[in-house]
Amino acid sequence: MTRAYYSGSIKVFCLTPVASVLGEIVQNCGFSIEDTQRRAWIEEIELLQKALSAFDGYIAFEYSIPRMGKRIDVVLIIDAAIFVLEFKVGETHYRSEALDQVFDYALDLQYFHETSHSQYIVPMLVPTLATKSIGWIELSSSIDRVVRPLRVCISDLSNMISMALTECKAPRINPNQWEDGRYRPTPTIIEAAMALYGKHTVLDITRNDAGAQNLASTSDAVFEIINKCHEKSKKAICFVTGVPGAGKTLVGLNTATKYAGRDGYNSVFLSGNGPLVSVLREALARDEVARMKKEKTPIDKKAARSRVSLFIQNVHHFRDEYIKDEKAPYEHIALFDEAQRAWNAEQTINFMKTKKNLLGFTQSEPEYLISCMDRHSDWATIVCLVGGGQEINTGEAGIAEWINSINRSFPHWEVFLSPNLHDAEYNVASTIAQYAEESPVRYNYNPSLHLSVSMRSYRSESVSRLVKEILDLDIARASKTFKDISSDFPFVLTRNLDSAKKWLREKARGTERYGIVVSSQAQRLKPHAIDIRTPVDPVHWFLDGKEDIRSSYYLEDVATEFQIQGLELDWSCVVWDADFRYTENGWTNYSFIGCKWNNIKKTERKQYQKNAYRVLLTRARQGMVIVVPSGDPNDPTRASEYYDPTFAYLKSIGIPVI
Repeated sequence: MTRAYYSGSIKVFCLTPVASVLGEIVQNCGFSIEDTQRRAWIEEIELLQKALSAFDGYIAFEYSIPRMGKRIDVVLIIDAAIFVLEFKVGETHYRSEALDQVFDYALDLQYFHETSHSQYIVPMLVPTLATKSIGWIELSSSIDRVVRPLRVCISDLSNMISMALTECKAPRINPNQWEDGRYRPTPTIIEAAMALYGKHTVLDITRNDAGAQNLASTSDAVFEIINKCHEKSKKAICFVTGVPGAGKTLVGLNTATKYAGRDGYNSVFLSGNGPLVSVLREALARDEVARMKKEKTPIDKKAARSRVSLFIQNVHHFRDEYIKDEKAPYEHIALFDEAQRAWNAEQTINFMKTKKNLLGFTQSEPEYLISCMDRHSDWATIVCLVGGGQEINTGEAGIAEWINSINRSFPHWEVFLSPNLHDAEYNVASTIAQYAEESPVRYNYNPSLHLSVSMRSYRSESVSRLVKEILDLDIARASKTFKDISSDFPFVLTRNLDSAKKWLREKARGTERYGIVVSSQAQRLKPHAIDIRTPVDPVHWFLDGKEDIRSSYYLEDVATEFQIQGLELDWSCVVWDADFRYTENGWTNYSFIGCKWNNIKKTERKQYQKNAYRVLLTRARQGMVIVVPSGDPNDPTRASEYYDPTFAYLKSIGIPVI
């Protein structure tokens, strides 16, 4: 597949009339071109024909990065190096956001383009009116042969390419083989949502490695269930399970976009995760405004937000709407993200009584939500996206209540599930077994409904397993897993928060996002300028840039498990407080009330706290630092014995200390 508007031999390019090169670019771009863009391309062509006359190799204009529809201005392959050029026509300065932009392009190639993985990649920012180049290629500072962006003035371009080539000692790259390389992206959930909402398919934005569970096959399994329900006028509920970061939400978004606005179907993506809904809605609205502006059909952000609100909704708003309206929902397909977090009967009844003044309400949230979809006289499909060990709040019913509700009140509904739903972390095997023989409900098992491989960390797919082993106190297995992943997934330990911040800033490149996450029970981190009682705005924290003090980049505001669940960072710092302590008898659980720590005794609350740390420790895509404070002998609420055993335990696994 040709990814560029123009590509070919540098020698041929240099001898081709400017008008011919421009004509091919314009013909292949497929949309109307403004004069400013046309003039920019002409200037780039003229400048490059002069600068590249002495070189032989490959050139590509407007090279496509499929993950998000980005395009690199120019890619050059000369000898053993890939040069990524970002031109800023008419500019004189090397702006930081432009440096991040070209760095991102280079990193995307290195991470996700099969034939770029082991190659030297040299990003260059070229403002056409700059008069002086700044910086030099530093191979010693490159982790994976991707060097820090060079700031190059056009008069130095030829010379800088020559000098870079003397540093890149490797076999010559075959441009044809390079161009044939597969692109296997692993987007964040925000990027994936934007791509799907922008009419990309799940195949465009996911990897296809033989070792990974193919997200497309899981989506296809869900599509098949929906289509059969539609064709045969049946009602069904299916459960999509998976390890943390495996792409459950992505399957839900892919399904929602496929059927949204489709006559006779219609779908809605529902989540009780308020921060996730807010972040996704704002990201989609911002992206739609930008896309429509580029396509010359502008839309204001208010209208964009209105459109998005129909596609992604808060499950509690959906629930409240159909308390007032007894009609069947507009949608025949409802996708419930993090379905295990739906409320049990006690929590729901209490909420309806105190907040909605409904005294006779008797149902759990799962039972009520199923009843809403059951109002359809013909067909309906519910898709529950389920994370194991993800319940983190009081009153969350788990998946067992969905099964109980079906068997208790909706035996005419068919159930589709993966065999993995019997695994211990889903805590539902005994419930299913209870109904296996006596219930009229039909259970259909399909392995494709389980996503077994984490895709959050493309550097290592074993991170979620390592976290499970750490929390399960399985030191032997955790030590082995850590050893296996340590070369691919940077993971360090420290007692000093400033050291952790420095580590994050040094590791992150381009716009890779980093931030600090802590437990919602971490009350004694205030001496480290971390106060969980100051709520973070997740929209600003996750979406805004490095210049915004409210963003995660500033390392001032922190997110808890409630703001971070379902989302992710490239690099994370987990600050571990005394609420969850390692002892020789296992984990002990505490909450801080008044002026002292109080032991948590309820089994349910202990599990919520363990799950909170599971969420915190599985947010990083590329690397993680854990901070276990040293404590303070002058502060009885931060005694060293509260922290030291936890630090020693993590260190014993083999996690290096910085």
